[in-house]
Amino acid sequence: MFFIRAQLLFLLIVLTPAVLAYETDQHSNRMAAVSDSILVMDCKVNDGLSNIIRKWGNKRPSELVFARAMYYELGGIYWADKIERWAAKTDLVDKYPQTRHKSIYQGMPLWATRVNFIFGVGRTFKLNGVMVGSDKFGHFFSQGYKYYKRHLKGMDADRVRAKGTFAERWIYGLFTTGVYSNADLVANQEGLLFYKSLFTDDVVKGKGPILRWKDGKPEQIRKFTWTDHVNDYWDEALNPSFNVPSLNRILRIRIKALCGEYEQNSALFTSVNDDELRQRYQHIGMRENRSNLFSQICDPVAP
Repeated sequence: MFFIRAQLLFLLIVLTPAVLAYETDQHSNRMAAVSDSILVMDCKVNDGLSNIIRKWGNKRPSELVFARAMYYELGGIYWADKIERWAAKTDLVDKYPQTRHKSIYQGMPLWATRVNFIFGVGRTFKLNGVMVGSDKFGHFFSQGYKYYKRHLKGMDADRVRAKGTFAERWIYGLFTTGVYSNADLVANQEGLLFYKSLFTDDVVKGKGPILRWKDGKPEQIRKFTWTDHVNDYWDEALNPSFNVPSLNRILRIRIKALCGEYEQNSALFTSVNDDELRQRYQHIGMRENRSNLFSQICDPVAP
């Protein structure tokens, strides 16, 4: 049995880099002073939209073709999307001090953290006042695009999201990292809404589409902003992941060790919008693990 498990783990580590985005850590450094990158990241997306419009040429009007161009502009076929790599490298985006191998997972055994033991974790930024891991940009643009394609094929909502939940069970989640990320699924869903909002009215409540067709060419009629999509459920400390037991046991001990910070300023470790967001996303395939909320570990009598 040990030999078989060792073989599977070896294959997992060898094959994972081709498909996996890093896990991230929003438990650590919550009290650190980090600038919000909302303006920079808004500009990055709007610049991407402008690039596609400028290069449109004589292509026929097609919402799918524009969405595909957006996917290649900021997403991509590689395991870390273009916007994800850019945000991690540029000095324009402030980062939390956590790094690849200095995180809440540091020192955890290989059998608990799996590929994260080898590859570490991705960076975390502040976006719209929320701690957001770099991997969420990939989920937004790449997984959101895949959801959108299924939507255009006429699939119902459950089928649209089915591969997203499958990925969290297998190549992007439990099998490779021991983590089924509910925040990833939220970013997937918001990515779908973004692609729908490119040409559809009121996808973002009270707002028109981002684009329209004029003389057969796309024209931007309102600016994109991350504030329409990013909320506390993108934060994996406020929307805890479901973890394999071997990882979850150790993670709870690590969260408990941060309770001193929670007691200093519990508002930084909780979401005032939790009930509303929990209801909003109850249909997207999340596997709740609310016992890993800071409030549940550090203040067990909390609701």
